[in-house]
Amino acid sequence: MLSEDLKERIRAAYAAIMQHKALTPRWGQRQMIAEIANTLARIPPPGDDGGADPPAICVIEAGTGTGKTIAYTVAAIPLAQALDKRLVVATATIALQEQFINKDLPDIRRHSGLDFSFALAKGRRRYICLSKLDRLMAAGQGGSQGEGQSLSLYSDELGAPPASDAWPVYSAMLEAMVSGQWDGDRDNWPEALAENVWYAVTTDHSQCAGRRCPNIGQCSFYRARDALQSADIIVTNHDLVLSDLALGGGAILSAPGDSIYVFDEGHHLPDKALSHFASFCRLHSTSSWLADSVKLLAQAAPVLAALDGVQRPLQALPAQLEEATASLQVAEQVVAALFDAAPVDGRRDDQLLRFEHGLVPPSLQAVAVTLAGQWQKLAGDLARLESRLEEALEDDFCAVDKTAVETWHMQLGGMAGRAESTLALWRAYAVTGADDVPPRARWITLFNSASAGQSGFELRCSPVLAADILRDCLWSQAAGVIITSATITALNSFERFILHSGVPREASFKVVASPFNYANASFTVPAMDCDPGDAQAHTDALIRQLPELLDPAEGTLVLFSSRRQMLEVYQGLSGELGERILLQGDYSKQEILRRHRAAIDSGSGSIIFGLASFAEGVDLPGDYCRHVVIAKIPFAVPDSPLEAALAEWVQAQGRNAFMEISVPDAALRLVQASGRLLRTEHDSGRVTLLDRRITTRRYGRAILDSLPPFQRHLS
Repeated sequence: MLSEDLKERIRAAYAAIMQHKALTPRWGQRQMIAEIANTLARIPPPGDDGGADPPAICVIEAGTGTGKTIAYTVAAIPLAQALDKRLVVATATIALQEQFINKDLPDIRRHSGLDFSFALAKGRRRYICLSKLDRLMAAGQGGSQGEGQSLSLYSDELGAPPASDAWPVYSAMLEAMVSGQWDGDRDNWPEALAENVWYAVTTDHSQCAGRRCPNIGQCSFYRARDALQSADIIVTNHDLVLSDLALGGGAILSAPGDSIYVFDEGHHLPDKALSHFASFCRLHSTSSWLADSVKLLAQAAPVLAALDGVQRPLQALPAQLEEATASLQVAEQVVAALFDAAPVDGRRDDQLLRFEHGLVPPSLQAVAVTLAGQWQKLAGDLARLESRLEEALEDDFCAVDKTAVETWHMQLGGMAGRAESTLALWRAYAVTGADDVPPRARWITLFNSASAGQSGFELRCSPVLAADILRDCLWSQAAGVIITSATITALNSFERFILHSGVPREASFKVVASPFNYANASFTVPAMDCDPGDAQAHTDALIRQLPELLDPAEGTLVLFSSRRQMLEVYQGLSGELGERILLQGDYSKQEILRRHRAAIDSGSGSIIFGLASFAEGVDLPGDYCRHVVIAKIPFAVPDSPLEAALAEWVQAQGRNAFMEISVPDAALRLVQASGRLLRTEHDSGRVTLLDRRITTRRYGRAILDSLPPFQRHLS
């Protein structure tokens, strides 16, 4: 139950923020505070082992302008402190994370009267590894052979940085750390870093020696991690939470049972989970990695010769690696034959072969069974070697130099990590797939050198729904979970989110309306003599109608679902209109937004042509965006393997995949795209949809009714 004392703390904190910041209390914000407080009050107090019934989980769609951050912070902090739980706030983007840690939380602490501490949590890859930096510097200064070499998880796919590029950066990093001018956090390094330059001096869980590392006292990652232990609030991102949960919870963040999670922009969580738990293997680059591993092990054998229990596996591993290489060559031949027998999709720069219903062809399954066995033995032997080196690091009388042991522990840990990830892929292909419910999506892509920088086959496997994943590692484990976003429902229902996330139906669900006045904006569907079903006719119609619809003197955002159509429309426009267009792909997203704002600030108009990444998370208030044009209802691209596999499964059950999957997904994306128009309570403007299907097809009315209450002008 929610005690009167806690209720008063929450009320007082909210009132203090409103007063000090001269804000007007919002009804939706109050609703959200009450919903979160009542939900978290179901968490059993310390010492009470009784489970919460219903679960302490709530899903809140809070329209833009609600003030979600204040609402969930003011409600959750007092309850987390009273229950002795850690509040873990996860955002979907770095921008939101930085705003929360640098602006929102300091403001709330300063004005609310609440006393709390907070810290930012990042993964190991955001921090420098001093051990790796030391070895690279030693190699550059003439160290022993192999001392500075590193075989990272996917270094073969990133490519090693040229010494002329990397050496000055590493020297500057070491000098900055020694002088105390840099803390080892990539985000605090003053200059841009090439990915391969940074990758060589950072590490992951599999390569990190942890508390056994001689640099542990100066380790940037562990210093940051230790700071989390005393923080009331941990701010992080969805990916790090999922990484921690995949390791069983408590590896990086607080344990799930001791944590209350808030997932801001929580509609991303299911897709993030799918990405995190997918597996892949690039055949050609993995073969190259195996060859590099053989060479590296040849260097390790004499260095570690005096260490008990190491010589025999080190001598046996090269043969295992070569056997795996031979099997990969067989797999490549099998995959090539499958591609030869498959029709070519001329719409793609690369070729994609998706297996219907996730069923693995017998020829590929047979070689996958062999590879799964080989990689299981490889992963096991490498893990045992790594464990033996861990023991040696703790042995004060170790017969081998500790620096060498640490070096090879790191190398073998990285090899074991990659072996484990590759094993996951081959296990996924070593079965027929017929018993998977729902099926997993399995597909292979043939990259050409022009589009991907290298050629070869890449095998992938992914769940099509994150429901089971999140049910096992989050919903059933966490003390409490708050999911919030401006767009969670689809077609005015939470069913889509429940399907994809597996959130318990006993959880609390709430829609909090936006405070914006949608009467200040219009939603228009102009007359058209075609629809996107005829792609070329629709593109031609856009080229004809956009000059009549767009005002070159104002801020406009034009959103496309197809890159090909965007480019064709751009090429078809000319004159003053064409000169005002900023095209996605010509510059980075941030540079396009900067140029757009600068043009508006100078009194000129500006038009952004963008794809899906501009339909969400773009904030262009006031004059920066007075008109949003949406080329067509944003149905998913038809060749997405995950979308196709999910639709196929639904259809196989006698259900209508288009109505159950495609239409709700498109409705959600259309709401997100329309949401780019009104960003403050004083904004006004218009949304134009150049797709008459919303008025002529039977599903159109459902999509139309799910949009915010704009003024409507339908032809």
